[in-house]
Amino acid sequence: MTSPSPLPPRPRLSFEFFPPKTEKMEAGLWTAIEALAPLAPAFVSVTYGAGGTTRERTHDTVARLVRETGLKPAAHLTCVGATREEVDAVVRAYAGVGVGHIVALRGDPPAGVGAAYAPHPGGYAYASDLVAGIAAIGGFEISVGAYPERHPESASWEIEIDNLKRKVDAGASRAITQFFFDNDLFEGFLERVTRAGITIPILPGIIPIHNFTAVAGFAAKTGASMPAAVAARFAGVGEEASARARAAIDFGRVQVADLRRRGIADFHFYTMNRADLVVGIVEALGITAGDRVG
Repeated sequence: MTSPSPLPPRPRLSFEFFPPKTEKMEAGLWTAIEALAPLAPAFVSVTYGAGGTTRERTHDTVARLVRETGLKPAAHLTCVGATREEVDAVVRAYAGVGVGHIVALRGDPPAGVGAAYAPHPGGYAYASDLVAGIAAIGGFEISVGAYPERHPESASWEIEIDNLKRKVDAGASRAITQFFFDNDLFEGFLERVTRAGITIPILPGIIPIHNFTAVAGFAAKTGASMPAAVAARFAGVGEEASARARAAIDFGRVQVADLRRRGIADFHFYTMNRADLVVGIVEALGITAGDRVG
């Protein structure tokens, strides 16, 4: 385990949202954005559905962020369900509305997580190919995914790290991890990355546990382990909303504080389009709007 580093004045934050499906969900999204914007995130990202199913909604959301806020949006983009020409057209459309940051991912097939992946005929086969294509168009900051416990389809750590290195070599400037609940696993992952000569920033993905059963189920589908100690921590919380919120905020505070003590200065929150728990965690850490970013 590495030695603790002095804490920076304020960690750098970023937030992930998903494009809304209904008017009610859209109102909820913008309420969350308005609540989180004062925390001055380095960027905010907007997800992209399997098979490009949210393509227009993702584009509309990031375009509105450019028009109506001072935030820097990053649009997710995948290889699934489109030819290279179609994907390149999406990239250029983002440039056209002022988006300069793309999160490039292989993506899950339309059938969802766990289904067999097959490259689209004439499309970008893998995330490293997509990164190279975006870099060839030029003018974009490119983030990619990383997996502290390995991608579910990776047969070994050697394959996992080689895949990340290919994305870096293709032009990625940052990696954002799958969420995790065991900080030792994340630190071990960073040690593997460092040994491989990968030097880009690796942002830990943090998900507030708004509903333990739902988050644990999502973790199981995506290859993120749920430690028994975390399950025990939430076992006695019950169904009262305020008690669940307090438990989620306390767990998030402890996790982020521990990562900060280990020298981590950047945190990417999976917001689930709600601000209350993220704001609660950040405020519990003593971070408020207007604090100087480290």
